[in-house]
Amino acid sequence: MKYLKQFFVAIVAAVAAVALGTSTAFAAVTVKSPPTIVFNEASATVSGGNFSGLGNIPLYGTLTVTGVANYTCYNPQGHPSPGQNPVQAGSGTSGPVLLPTSKNGRATVPDITASVTAPPTPTAQQVGCGGTGSTQWTVVLTSLTATAAQFVVTQSGATLFCWNYTLGGPNTGTTC
Repeated sequence: MKYLKQFFVAIVAAVAAVALGTSTAFAAVTVKSPPTIVFNEASATVSGGNFSGLGNIPLYGTLTVTGVANYTCYNPQGHPSPGQNPVQAGSGTSGPVLLPTSKNGRATVPDITASVTAPPTPTAQQVGCGGTGSTQWTVVLTSLTATAAQFVVTQSGATLFCWNYTLGGPNTGTTC
């Protein structure tokens, strides 16, 4: 029983040492320059951030974008009625992308792109054409626009940094 208790205490101490060492390693990571974003129609691309203090543990970046789908409605006579209500587009993600690191523990964000996708075609009523009872209008997708993005940097499954970006906002975003 005495040995079992000593064994248990040793296990707890080892786990605590690993946990404290890991948090200390993450605390040493610093942002030398934040990543910037460029919105381009349905997509957004983040790049250029620079980090140091990474050691030799891989670093991953994931970009997620949201936006709107714009439609033009055509009345039963085939005449267009542009400028209807935008509909939420499907979000898109880059998936985790390995950020290249140098031997001295630095990493730079390469170009990482994600795009919004078209949702299922909405009804004429959902985009605001033809009145509430009209089922004769035709709805045609005219554009997709990425309007917001979030870039998350992780290491060993833990989030190190996070930035939010908006179309028309600063290209360096704001921290989450």
